[in-house]
Parts: sequence; C-alpha cells; structure tokens
Amino acid sequence: MRPQLESQSFLGRESDAIFAATTAGVIGLGGGGSHIAQQIAHLGIGTVIPVDPDIIEHKNLNRLVGGTLKDVNEKRPKVEIAERIIKGINPDAIVIPKKSLWQNQQMLLRASTAIFGCVDSYRQRDELERFCRRFLIPYIDIGMDVHRSTSGYAIGGQVVLSTPGNPCLRCLGIVTDERIEQEAARYGATGSRPQVVWINGVLASLAVGLFVRMVTPWHDHPGGSACCEFDGNGHLVESNRIKHLEGVVCRHYPTAEVGDPFFTEEDRSA
Repeated sequence: MRPQLESQSFLGRESDAIFAATTAGVIGLGGGGSHIAQQIAHLGIGTVIPVDPDIIEHKNLNRLVGGTLKDVNEKRPKVEIAERIIKGINPDAIVIPKKSLWQNQQMLLRASTAIFGCVDSYRQRDELERFCRRFLIPYIDIGMDVHRSTSGYAIGGQVVLSTPGNPCLRCLGIVTDERIEQEAARYGATGSRPQVVWINGVLASLAVGLFVRMVTPWHDHPGGSACCEFDGNGHLVESNRIKHLEGVVCRHYPTAEVGDPFFTEEDRSA
C-alpha cells in the first residue's frame, strides 16, 4: 500500500478519489500510448485497460516509453511493458492488459470512463470512435505525421476529444472516406525508425490534459468536444475547427443509434 498523498488542491478536493474511481482504456501502446499509460499512472487512475496485439521490436526503442533491449530480446508484449510501468508507479492500480485487437475486447472496454485512441490508421480511428459513440464513451484521439516539404520536413499532429452529441472526427474532417481508402503510409516520410518520441510526448500530454479537464472541476470550461493542433515546426495553435462547428449537432452518430443494448436495470442498481 502506497502512502496517502495530499490532494492536489487545484484539481479539487476529491481529485484523488475521482481518479481512483476512473477506468481508462488505452488502445495502442506504441509511441503515443506508452506516454499516456505512464502519465495516467502518475495521476492515480484506478483501473487501466491497455490493449495492443503487438510485441516490442528493436525499431520501437526510440519512442516506446519504458521499453528496453531486454524486452526486445524476450519478445515482450507492449501491454506487459505498460503494466509494468503503471504498477511500478501505482501499485494499487488495477491493470487489465490485453494482447489482442481492441475489437475482441469490446465487452471489457465498454466499462471505460474514457478511451484513448493511439492507433495508426484512419480506419481504426473511425471504428474506435464509432464504438465509443455507440456506448456513450468520451474518446480522446491522438494522431501525428511527418511530411516532406520544399524546405525539409513538416511535423504536425492533433489531439481530439470526441464526446457524444458533439462534433466527431468526421465532422472535423480528420477522418474521411477518401483517407480511409488511401490510408497514408505509416509515419509518412519519417522512415522505419522515426525519431518522434518528443512529438508523441507533447500530444500525449495534451490528451491527458483534456482527460483531466473532463473528469475534475479544476476550472470552468465549456463541455463538449475539443480539437488542438500541434505544429512541430513552430508551436501549438488552437484549431478553428470547433469554433466553425459551434452549435452543430453530430449527424454521424444519431441519438437514436447510441446506448448500451446490454444495459439492464440490474446494472443500474449494481
């Protein structure tokens, strides 16, 4: 049992209890997801569900937080590395690692307070957001890429908080049928071993910040979705996508099509 810590007053008196009662799903435990797993462990999140079907490879060592050469040699699953990090920071945390496709863990994931999506493809992001909307789960998506430009390389990324009834990734133009069909090459122009650990760290921190803002009363803020864009060649800028869609009700996930079909009155009283 770890020693009792003083509550962080700026997050509210009940912040420790709120975090301890929270369940976070983390889909994808590579560069972005490993940062998120570490940070939510420091927050004291009570239950974490890391999901990823892959084992660590040598090419992952330049960006997977907590991964070691020994892990590579032992062909350790990424979710086990995440579990080790989380339990090392917060021994009281309940960690349910799943070396699996997230689609095979839907019954488990639907209990999440929020889900962090750290997947590479637009199709995966679309399917994951669709699942979250179906079960009324806030979805926090992170994405980045590097593209060759006339002056070198352009680094960019964004973090989106997608909440039921508010603009989704399709509303924002981030996920489109065309992008799903084309599926841009992984990490664009960065090569097979992209040095993007610092970009992943920035985006993961933004994602965790949106999560903290959502679950604790540390300052007054409007509810709903959020979209932050990161210019790796310059600075962080507030996206105008959300402002442009102010007052828009998401048409991609109608209210009549969401809700847990397995929910019963017994669940309500549990």
